[in-house]
Amino acid sequence: MPLFGSNFSPKKTPPRKCASLSNLHLLDRSTRESELGLEYGILTLNLSGHCLKFENGQWVAESGSFTGDRREMQRLRKKTQQLEEEKNLLQLKVEILLDMLTETTAKGLLMEKELEELKNLSRRRK
Repeated sequence: MPLFGSNFSPKKTPPRKCASLSNLHLLDRSTRESELGLEYGILTLNLSGHCLKFENGQWVAESGSFTGDRREMQRLRKKTQQLEEEKNLLQLKVEILLDMLTETTAKGLLMEKELEELKNLSRRRK
């Protein structure tokens, strides 16, 4: 008597009825490209009565909606630009101050070195 019996036979799977249940493969090429291709058109989104369009990688409000928010956005953009300019000016000032500090430190070290040399020279004369 074999250890794993020889009467094992799995059931055969029934053949598939159809490769795809979609009827898009029956359409001609141009219709298929318009349905499945890369031409998506302009995406629009409607949130609580405000319409947005996706153009050039950004969501843009359609004309007539977000009028109050548009003014607020322009004000915030202007404020952001002013802050960026102020930040750049402050960074420039910090760089100048660091350069001045470096120069002053280098001069101070040179003066200390000269002073030590003069002290050593005066000690030798005595």
